[in-house]
Amino acid sequence: MAEEGEEKLTVRSKRVFFNHLDSYTGKNIGKYLSTCAVGASFEDADEDEEEEEEARSVQTEVAPFKPKEGMFQIVGTLSKENSKKPDFCLETYSITTREELLDYLLECDVIVYNITEDFHQIDEATWAVSALHTNIGLFESPKMFILLSTVMTWARSKPLDPDDSEIPFTEDDYRRRKAHPNFKDHLAVEKIVIKLGKTNKSKFSTYVIAAGLQYGFDEGILHTFFKEAWHGETPALQVYGDGTNVLPLIHVNDLAGVVQNIADHKPRTHYLVAVDDSVQTLDEVVKCISSHLGTGRVEHVPKENVFLTNELTQMHIDQLLVNLRMEAVYLKENFNINWVAQAGLVDNIEAIVKEYKQSRGLLPIKICILGPPGVGKTTVSKLLSAQYKLHHVHIKDVISEAIARLEKLSKMEGTDDTEEEESTANYQDLLDTVKENMEQSGGRLDDDYVLKFMKEKLKSMPCQNQGFVLDGYPKTYEQAKELFNIDNTEEDEESRGKIPNYDKTICPDYIFSLDASDEFLKKRIINLPESVVVGTHYTQDRYLRSLALFRDLNTEDETVLNYFDELEIHPDHIDVAADDDPQYRTVTKHITETVGEPRNYGLTPEEMAKQEKKAAEEHLAEESRLKSERERKDAEEAAEKISRWEEWNKRVEEVKRQEQELLETQTTPLRNYLMKNVMPTLMDGLNECCKIRPDDPVDFLAEYLFMKNPQMD
Repeated sequence: MAEEGEEKLTVRSKRVFFNHLDSYTGKNIGKYLSTCAVGASFEDADEDEEEEEEARSVQTEVAPFKPKEGMFQIVGTLSKENSKKPDFCLETYSITTREELLDYLLECDVIVYNITEDFHQIDEATWAVSALHTNIGLFESPKMFILLSTVMTWARSKPLDPDDSEIPFTEDDYRRRKAHPNFKDHLAVEKIVIKLGKTNKSKFSTYVIAAGLQYGFDEGILHTFFKEAWHGETPALQVYGDGTNVLPLIHVNDLAGVVQNIADHKPRTHYLVAVDDSVQTLDEVVKCISSHLGTGRVEHVPKENVFLTNELTQMHIDQLLVNLRMEAVYLKENFNINWVAQAGLVDNIEAIVKEYKQSRGLLPIKICILGPPGVGKTTVSKLLSAQYKLHHVHIKDVISEAIARLEKLSKMEGTDDTEEEESTANYQDLLDTVKENMEQSGGRLDDDYVLKFMKEKLKSMPCQNQGFVLDGYPKTYEQAKELFNIDNTEEDEESRGKIPNYDKTICPDYIFSLDASDEFLKKRIINLPESVVVGTHYTQDRYLRSLALFRDLNTEDETVLNYFDELEIHPDHIDVAADDDPQYRTVTKHITETVGEPRNYGLTPEEMAKQEKKAAEEHLAEESRLKSERERKDAEEAAEKISRWEEWNKRVEEVKRQEQELLETQTTPLRNYLMKNVMPTLMDGLNECCKIRPDDPVDFLAEYLFMKNPQMD
């Protein structure tokens, strides 16, 4: 045992180079290999499988990646300069010159070049294998070059038997392969790689993998179908053409297993086909995705319609329309692969759908909003539905949708379009029964029917995919029990007191109870506009009855909130009266902080463009408003200045007038005195002066006034 342990300790790590580690294929294969020990593929497939899966799951943690001795060490380049370094890799390189790239390649034991996603990498891969071959003399240890190519280099190959087109191609037929017109460059580099590996196999071995169309995790080429089915916005997934073309597929982790085996085994065969064992057509694949993630329906459209899908590149289009049967004989007979989906996508669809949702973070958010009537449950539910892109589940809407669906199905009954899962149901009888029940109950529907329709709604694929906001339902403990509980007829004493067996797929994960006092609620309802109250249960008599009924139902031990407490989904109570905001900003902020970030695709490019346009319009409107406000203030200030100036001038004129009046008033006695005592004598003196015209009139006038001075008299 000690010797075996010592042997394992002496296993040397291998440095593996990948181009574009941030691409779909590079990311997933690199992540897979980073968890694999060198030489692990020599062991039994089932050995340490759980440990490897656990190691791969650890890659999602935030802690920095630390490579272990004896493991594959991943290094490489990124397709975008601003891409974040993947957690699983040891180093990433920013290449400025090819000489610099060659230095990095010479440091690695295995060089993997992926040309399945980016045509521009074909030239670099050709240069890399040629440069390595030229510099074999610089190798300190043997090196391996693996070209990750595509089965599209076989797309135009002639059938092995003209009379039997179902005979699959294998690795032995690789010299007969003929490429799709758009993949001739791929074929050319394949030939170069094979040729350069023949000159010095001991120092430099080369391999070509003709990989099938890849799916898994982010879903690769099939992502368009997965995304459209998950959103559920279209009634049927489109199948281009008749859909009878066979797609050679492989799960990306299984492709990673092929790379691992080549790195470990250094096989004699240098050209390998990597596909799973399935023979599945495009129609079968799309139907399977639609059934397990969407509406279950498909629609056959002309092949030309594929060009209307913006997310599909020309490479994707060529691959989806290929018709090619291939068999990976060498892999099955010689390689030790822990297959994820050896039987193909259709046989493993449930695991693949689960994997897809987890990888994309598309986990449903299930919220339930409870509280007394008039507290704002529907308003808050709609706000949350819009913010998180969830389905607003309101009892009235659910009943209306169910009746509309029954009406549609009753008209389709007996035709080829009737839904298979309910083909034996008598839709018209059920519809009549529901309508009769509502008429007898004054427009209300019995709980049995409500529970049936509500459960169907929550189990529908859209609610299972995105999630939902359950608005004010269930109202009672019994309704909650009937809706969420799974029947457990074999209940015994040991099971009592434990958490009830409930349906986790439809039960909410978050329960929020909006609370408010009766006085607050009555005051709010009274202040509602008449237009809002008409036709609702907010009329005075109906509202008071509804409020009283709610209080009665929530005073016993078995309330709907108690039910969720028993499931250990503890309700979060929010006091609406604490902040009486009609927009419920505080309430929604509290809920979003509790629930966290949305778990969906986020905004589409169209929505982002619309949002940016709206933001730009709002910015321009705000700037215009501020400009108008500034102009208004400037005009007001100017008018105020003019007004103040006019007022100042008026006051100055008034002061001058008053001063003049005061001056005149003060000078009147003096004028009177002068007019009486001075002016007569002065006037006479002047007249005399004019008559005599003396040589010195001033002296004459002075003497005259002195002589005529009354005091002198």
